[in-house]
Amino acid sequence: GPGGAEAAAEDVEPAEPESPEQCLSLLPWDRFSAWLHCVCVVGFDLELGQAVEVIYPPHSKLTDKEKTNICYLSFPDSNSGCLGDTQFCFRFRRSPGRKVSLCCFLDQLDRELPVYLKKDSAYYYGYVYFRQVRDKSLKRGYFQKSLVLISKLPYVHLFRTMLKQIAPEYFEKSEAFLEAVCSDIDRWPPPVAGKILQLPIMGVIMKLRIPTYRDKPGTTPIVQNMHQADAQISMALPTVHEVDLFRCFCPVFFHIQMLWELVLLGEPLVVMAPSPAESSETVLALVSCISPLKYCSDFRPYFTIHDSEFKEYTTRTQAPPSVILGVTNPFFAKTLQHWPHIIRIGDIKLPGEVPKQVKVKKLKNLKTLDSKPGVYTSYKPYLNKDEEIVKQLQKGVQQKRPTEAQSVILRRYFLELTESFIIPLERYVASLMPLQKCISPWKSPPQLRQFSQEDFMKTLEKAGPQLTSGLKGDWIGLYRHFLKSPNFDGWFRSRQKEMTQKLEALHLEALCNENLVFWCQKHTEVEAVDLVLKLKNKLLQADREHLPVKTETLKKLQTHINDIILALPDDLQDILLKTGT
Repeated sequence: GPGGAEAAAEDVEPAEPESPEQCLSLLPWDRFSAWLHCVCVVGFDLELGQAVEVIYPPHSKLTDKEKTNICYLSFPDSNSGCLGDTQFCFRFRRSPGRKVSLCCFLDQLDRELPVYLKKDSAYYYGYVYFRQVRDKSLKRGYFQKSLVLISKLPYVHLFRTMLKQIAPEYFEKSEAFLEAVCSDIDRWPPPVAGKILQLPIMGVIMKLRIPTYRDKPGTTPIVQNMHQADAQISMALPTVHEVDLFRCFCPVFFHIQMLWELVLLGEPLVVMAPSPAESSETVLALVSCISPLKYCSDFRPYFTIHDSEFKEYTTRTQAPPSVILGVTNPFFAKTLQHWPHIIRIGDIKLPGEVPKQVKVKKLKNLKTLDSKPGVYTSYKPYLNKDEEIVKQLQKGVQQKRPTEAQSVILRRYFLELTESFIIPLERYVASLMPLQKCISPWKSPPQLRQFSQEDFMKTLEKAGPQLTSGLKGDWIGLYRHFLKSPNFDGWFRSRQKEMTQKLEALHLEALCNENLVFWCQKHTEVEAVDLVLKLKNKLLQADREHLPVKTETLKKLQTHINDIILALPDDLQDILLKTGT
């Protein structure tokens, strides 16, 4: 995120961890596990319906509930009529209570990522390549199968590209081929952010770079395609996680700004689409439109009536939850018609001509999935419409500007809008940090000041979004609504954690700069022992919470501890040295 506590902490290096490569000289399948949980093959059985036929590697653990979710989410609804090959993705809840091996290692990788790419350990993603073709030799007359990658990583573009490479060949060659694919993945380097990674997969090398939180938002370092001296073909991936924004927002072109507000405020949203490919892309585009803010509520790129959360999310006994659902089954038009905001999209085609101006439709007009495409809501946006972006994109359509270029324009527009909105909050929250002179080595670190909605609102007059955005409208109303949303809660908690850690780190530095041995000479042995134990705890905390402290500071503190112990009587020295940590 821009500004805030991160900027203040930039000059502080975190303690050097073991390099990921060292960590990963562990066991077979550890490298694989850093990228994927497992690979599944889901087929159609006349007796059982959809069933998981293969899980690879065979030792991968999935609960029955997880398998059921994967089964139903890996096939399009029968009404989608997806003949041929279809790619889409889904997201489902992990069953609780499972230990994760490699946990500390993956957490270490996670720390380098921008907040919107950090993995959510409560969910898995499923990346699907589904094939349905006529086959007279089969009883049903159709061959239907899905190859599914299950992963905690939200790297949609990477896994989509990878499936395109391997799935067609897998459907021809079957199990041995899958085994070879998985052993390729088990030779990949770990998913370290900020490095150019080369990932070999069945004779092709994918080159990519995972973003880090230090990257300037909106910039993507280009991964060059190197000419391989050997016979291997290499592909440079322009992104690991982004979807084609312009293509996804095309059907609701005139409402992009209103949709940005709805996502920002964590409003319940349903995307009704003709197929899982369109529903999943649109949901992912919506979630990414408030980047670099993290969308903190649940979202389901493809949601079915068999989903384990179906009852919970469609009940009428309480208000619809803060989630974004992508659906294709006509049944949902009835089940979810009490939801406040519904986006209905037809087949996503790139416009050959400029889309017609579409009015926001009344919810009561939405009776079935056959209703006309559009946004059905009674929501009144807080901000006035930005006509400029609409004109710019329409001009691009007329001039046949490539969709990638249109997406870049749209992504930049959303980024500038989000940053204009969030910078005043960053500025106010940074002012809650106590001054450095308030930090005394002999007292606990001071607390952050409380967030006051009224104090924040007062800052907007002089230092509000008008400094960076020309958009007029009820910004104050938008902030008041946002402060009640899960997205504010998630953002503020992560800021609070960063700033509290910064205070702990500054407190450690203050301790290091004191002459602690001299202090001990003036105090009793009991007080000296107490200080040693407190300092040891501080060192443990710095390691456990990865405080932004320089390595030299930690070494200096360890030296202080050793010096104090050596100045104590022998019997105490023995006890304190034995206790180690």
